Amino acid sequence: MPDLGAWGLWGLFLGTFLAATVVPFSSDVLYVAMLQMTSSPWACLAVATAGNWLGSLSSFGLGWLGKWEWLEKWFKVDRAKLEKQKGYVDRYGVWLALVSWLPFVGDLFSIALGFYRTNPWLTALLMLAGKFLRFLFWNLLLGAF
Repeated sequence: MPDLGAWGLWGLFLGTFLAATVVPFSSDVLYVAMLQMTSSPWACLAVATAGNWLGSLSSFGLGWLGKWEWLEKWFKVDRAKLEKQKGYVDRYGVWLALVSWLPFVGDLFSIALGFYRTNPWLTALLMLAGKFLRFLFWNLLLGAF
């Protein structure tokens, strides 16, 4: 989505938001390009973090709307297997929110965290921290500050 760069920070917000949903493209590429085009690394950091975080929260919300019966019916997943996975998610799963920025699997983590109904406040906080640290890394790596 190279045209998003022409929209400035609004394009960065939209691009990072969409990249955190099931739309398949990299927010990292967009972010690095925007860092090169702007003289506002702090604004880029804030906007990209907000967009990516809100995109992940929308995926989390989508998962929250999911029903076990749908997985059993459409994907032929056994309820016992879902119960076992829920036990793991209840114990450790919320920490997956920290890495919800990972390409490909991060979106699935966000949806799964919503589906298994992890603590929404803690999940949102950990998602925010992970997103912020990821974009901060790019700023530091590229010497943007």
